[in-house]
Amino acid sequence: MIAQRNVVLDDGRILSTYDSAPGTPQAFTVIWHHGSPQTGALLDPLVSATASRGIRIISYGRPSYGGSTPLPGRSVASAAGDVAQVADALGVGRFASMGASGGGPHALACAALLPDRVASVCCLAGIAPLTAEFDWFDGMVAPGGLRAAIDGRTARAQFAEIDEFDPRSFIQIDYDTLEDPWSSLGRDAMRAGDGGPDGLIDDDVAFVSPWGFDLSQVRVPALFVQGGMDRIVPAAHGRWQTHATSHGELWLRPRDGHISVLNASFLALDWLQANAN
Repeated sequence: MIAQRNVVLDDGRILSTYDSAPGTPQAFTVIWHHGSPQTGALLDPLVSATASRGIRIISYGRPSYGGSTPLPGRSVASAAGDVAQVADALGVGRFASMGASGGGPHALACAALLPDRVASVCCLAGIAPLTAEFDWFDGMVAPGGLRAAIDGRTARAQFAEIDEFDPRSFIQIDYDTLEDPWSSLGRDAMRAGDGGPDGLIDDDVAFVSPWGFDLSQVRVPALFVQGGMDRIVPAAHGRWQTHATSHGELWLRPRDGHISVLNASFLALDWLQANAN
C-alpha cells in the first residue's frame, strides 16, 4: 500500500509525497524525481520493481505539481533542500537519487548538494545544463517551450497558451511502451496536464537558467541512461553529462526513444544499490 503524505517544509510550503514502505528506515531507499509533467505519484512499474528487490521508493511532486505548493523562480538546485526535508520527515538518512526526463536534473542536484546523504544517482533521459559545448537543441523535434523559456517565465507562459504535443516527439517503441508496461505514466501525465501548466513552465525555465550547481560537484557514482533515438532529450545530453561528472557511467540504448528507455530503470535500480557508497 502506497502511503501519501503532505510534508510541510520550513517555509510553510507543502510537498505531496508518496512512500512505498513507510516506517522501514533500514531498507535501501530510492527517492524518485518525476518527469515533466507528472504529479509525483509513484508509477506502477517502479513500485513492482522496487518491491521485488526489497527497496523502499519515495517520490514527491515538485512545486506546482500534484498539489505541491508553487514556487515560481525555483532553480534546479532548489530540489536538494526540498528533498532533504522530505527525507527528514519520512525518517530517511542516506538514499539513492533517481530521475527520468525532467526529473534527471533534480536527481543530480541532490547528488551534488547533499553529498553526505546521496549514495548514488541515476539519470534516465535527463536534459543537460544549457551549454555551448555541444549543439544543445540538435535532434529535439519540438524545442519551442525550452526556447521560449530562455526569454523568461512570462515568455514561457505565453508559449504554453499555444503549445501542443508534437506526436513526432515519440518513436513507435515509445508509443508501444506507453501501452505496456508504462501505461500509468501516460495516465499520470494527463492528470498533471489537467492541473495546469505552471509546473512545466517552472521546470523549463529552471532547465535553461543556471542550475545552482556544477556537475563536477557530483562525486558519487552516477549512471546516465540514454536512448539513441530520443527526440525529446537527444543522446548528446547524456554523453556530455557523463563526461562532466567524475564518476559517470553511460548506458546508451541505441534503439530506445524517450519513453522506452525507462525499461532500463529496473536494471538501473540494481546498479544504484550495487554502487552505493
